[in-house]
This record gives sequence, C-alpha cells and structure tokens, in this order.
Amino acid sequence: MAKLGYIQVTRQCNQKCIICSNPPTEQLLSLLAAKRKVDEIKNEGGEGIIITGGEPTLYKYLPELIAYAYKEGIFPRIITNGQKLASWRYAKALNAAGLRHLHVSIYSCRDDVQAAISQNADSLKNITKALDNLKRLGDMTVNMNIAISKLNAGHLSETVSWVVEKYPMVQHFVFNNLDPHMNRASENPEVVPRMHDFELELHKSLNFLEKNGKTFRVERVPLCYLAGFEFASTETRKIVKKEARTVYFLDTKEKLTQSTWESEKAPWCNACELNDICAGLFGWGRFYSIEELSPVFIDKNEIIKKIKDEK
Repeated sequence: MAKLGYIQVTRQCNQKCIICSNPPTEQLLSLLAAKRKVDEIKNEGGEGIIITGGEPTLYKYLPELIAYAYKEGIFPRIITNGQKLASWRYAKALNAAGLRHLHVSIYSCRDDVQAAISQNADSLKNITKALDNLKRLGDMTVNMNIAISKLNAGHLSETVSWVVEKYPMVQHFVFNNLDPHMNRASENPEVVPRMHDFELELHKSLNFLEKNGKTFRVERVPLCYLAGFEFASTETRKIVKKEARTVYFLDTKEKLTQSTWESEKAPWCNACELNDICAGLFGWGRFYSIEELSPVFIDKNEIIKKIKDEK
C-alpha cells in the first residue's frame, strides 16, 4: 500500500487547459463517499491523502473533507490550479480546516503562455494572488507542479527561478512530461514536446533548484534524459523502493492501485546499465519515438544508494 492515496472528488474545472488529462464531467463524489475513502486509505496503512479533480476547490465539501482527514490523522493535501485560492477568505478557510500543504499547478511565468495553455486570460494573475495568500498565511508549504508541453519547454528555468525568488515557502517542484494519450492533449498534438525540446531547460531548472536547496521530481522522462539527476525520476524511485500508488477515480477505473512502472522501451535499452531501474518512454508510437532513446553506461548502484539513503 502506498503511504499516500489519491481521491478524485470532482471532474468540474474553472479552466479549459488544452493539455488537460481529466476533462470535465458531471461526476461528483458525495461527502459520505469521500470520508469512506479516507477511512479505507487509513485502514490500509496510508498516512495521507491527495485530493484532486478536476479542480478540487470547486468541490463544495472540500473544507469538511480536509477537516475530517485531519481529525483522523490522515494528512490532507490538494492539487489545485490556484484560481479560487486567489480569494483570501477561501484560502484562509481551507487553512482553518487543516490544510497545511498543497500542490499548485503552473505552466509558465509568462502571462501569454499561461493563458494560451489554460485558456484563461486571468490564470497567472490568479496564481500570483493565490501564492501571495499562501505566503501571507505563514504556515503553508507548497509544491509546484509543472506539466511540460511544446509551449513552455523552452523556458522552464525562467518559471522556476521566478517562483523561487518570489515565494520561499515553495520547497518542492514536480515536472510532468506530457501524457499525449490523455483527452485534450491527444486532440492538440502540436502541444506534445520532444525530449530534446526540453532537455536543456529541464537540466538548467534542476541545477538551479539543487543550488537553491529545493527538492524536485520528474515524471515520464526516461533516464537517458536525466543525466546526473536520475535519482529524481518518480518512476525510478518507485521501482527502487517497490512502492505502489492508489487512486480513487470518478470514472470507470474507480479504484486503481499501480505497482508496476515500466513503459515502452527500445531494443537497444537492453544494453543500458540503467534498464531495470528506468521506466522507459511513456506513450511512444503515435506521439513519441523510440529513436529518442539511447543506452547509458554508468553505475546504477550509486543511483540506487542515493535514493535509498534519502530521508
């Protein structure tokens, strides 16, 4: 059982992101059903929940669910686009319910790029207000989630440095390479990046974060594109630590526990020294090409040791 369980409480959203992996539906979780999922996660040994959507701040029972999880000793977090948290009153209400940590999704510190991806002209302005509110609260820590697409691949480090310099309470960054098979991204193939589109900017970002004492993870990027930062691969860490992840969906998948992390690989990956700790290239074929992969010849044991020794 993973230490964290994900609960999808709504599929509604207040943005129309062109790379969205969970476009809106009318599905909604009742408060009773949400509490039961918290209980199930607790009974299976979980220590925390990540409340997600859609956009979880549109879930009218969110303060009550946060308070319930907090009371039960299950540490609550949310993944949010930050739009409603631009309201000081709402941010303070979630904090009063027991929210102390959250993940804020951002695409770019450039207003035009953030607006183009989110289809919301006020998106960056609201995220800025939200982060200002969270800083003002004083007892909130924040993770920044950055989904990588063709539109922001060339200035990832600019966005990262903007966040670090303005918001010291942001301690952790998660970079998600785009899942091209999911819904809106598959309808907008021009937004799907190639590995070389973001390789340099991703390395610049990770170097900057490391020098500034921040932590980070990278998802859906094969290890041949993470030279020196292989330990930051989410999939590699789960492979090494033999971790699972449980997600409660609001669709036909319902409850899904994932314990295997390998994706597609090229034949020449068999020669790679990191093959058995690398997930490969997620979703090659229609959007990505295995020609982008190459074998790496370094000692995997140093990477494994670094992952296992981290607290």
